[in-house]
Amino acid sequence: MQVREFWEAFLRDTGRDPSTEWYECFGFGPTPRVQDELLALVLEGKKRATTSCVATYEAEGQRLARPGDLSVVLDGRGNPRCVIETEHVMVLPFRDMTFEICSREGEDEALDTWREAHFRIFSDEGRELGFKFAEDSLVAFEDFRVVYPPEM
Repeated sequence: MQVREFWEAFLRDTGRDPSTEWYECFGFGPTPRVQDELLALVLEGKKRATTSCVATYEAEGQRLARPGDLSVVLDGRGNPRCVIETEHVMVLPFRDMTFEICSREGEDEALDTWREAHFRIFSDEGRELGFKFAEDSLVAFEDFRVVYPPEM
């Protein structure tokens, strides 16, 4: 199913206004394999949050997510699999991240492994987009919930 068809089914099945637009259409992670792994965590209910680098949004001219935003989540092959709704967004320096916060991502068993993986990802983004990611760089931590398909 194509993204537009999936979105239209979501709007119809949930009784939402047909003119409603999505905030983002994306796969979690940098590679198809990681996107599939993280999507599985979302669909299992283990991954209920995500973290992004604020400078990436600025470099790409995009706004941060806001509560109520709806996004289509894709698998590693670009197929739409679910719709999530942003519930809360918190901006903080990377160095201030705690395990209590990042554990809602459902990806790591310890703060050290979360920090190592995310620092590498955000540093790579910075190199591609022309900024240097550092410990004092701002990150946006987003809590979300799956709102479609309805059996979630």
